[in-house]
Amino acid sequence: MSQKGLFITFEGIDGCGKTTQINLLKNYLSKKNRKVLLTREPGAKGLGSKLREILLNYDGIVSPNCESFLFLADRAQHIDTIIKPAIEAGQIVLCDRHVDSTMAYQGYGRGLDKEQINYLNNIAVNGLKPDLTLIFDISTETSLL
Repeated sequence: MSQKGLFITFEGIDGCGKTTQINLLKNYLSKKNRKVLLTREPGAKGLGSKLREILLNYDGIVSPNCESFLFLADRAQHIDTIIKPAIEAGQIVLCDRHVDSTMAYQGYGRGLDKEQINYLNNIAVNGLKPDLTLIFDISTETSLL
């Protein structure tokens, strides 16, 4: 009988230590002989990496709705082709950013309707929720150190 995996997400502003902590946990779990998949949003691989390139490097104006839909498209692809299969194979998935980032950046940052974001996120994740979300809450000043 195979063991179901876990889905753990890491959230917080740039410079808060997500990358350090996610790598420490990955190394710890690997030493415990657990199969670990480290991934990120946006743009884990494949189509997602193309969407990441657009999101991070497009020089023109991107409307808040367009930006949100691109992140949601990446999330749907990521869940269906990377995260869900890994969990079903018994892996522990560690993901740098997920639905909370969309709420923070597109909801609070870009002023989009938060109920709509929740609704659309629920469609994108197709029922899959993290088993645990770690939020690194530090000030912007501290993140710049």
